[in-house]
Amino acid sequence: MDKNPSFSIGDTAVYPSHGVADIVDVQTMTIGEQTLAVYHLKFRDSGLKITVPVHKAEENGMRPLANTEDVAETFRVLGQRDIPSDRQTWNRRYRNFMEKIRTGSLLEVAEVYRDISLLKTTKTLSHGEREMLNRARDLLVKELAIAQSTPETEVETRLDSMFTDPPA
Repeated sequence: MDKNPSFSIGDTAVYPSHGVADIVDVQTMTIGEQTLAVYHLKFRDSGLKITVPVHKAEENGMRPLANTEDVAETFRVLGQRDIPSDRQTWNRRYRNFMEKIRTGSLLEVAEVYRDISLLKTTKTLSHGEREMLNRARDLLVKELAIAQSTPETEVETRLDSMFTDPPA
């Protein structure tokens, strides 16, 4: 039998690449001769439902919703401008950005959004880079809005202004 679940029914969690989900059920399933505890997640933005074995949840990057300190740190990361210029080829850069998004880490998703937003100020983005920028932005907006109990439009405005307004 698996370790005890760290999430309960009604909790909100974040699952890598998919975003914010509600834990709608925690139950035990028998598959073959193995008994597994599983979480049933329902994603807020898409309604997608998935089942995640409890013992794999953390390994897969499932984590609690960002707290106040996480939100503050995310905006600090987004505000950093003293990052080294990127000299990688577009496909290597794309792979590195995808790896960061797949971790599910709010800070790594923020780094992707920041880095592509800054890149956008110096060059035309490829289709893949634009898609990744939009995906990182969506993940940030959804989680930050819920974590701060703020409308998504306010979070969108704040994120967009960080990369369009002149530095203070």
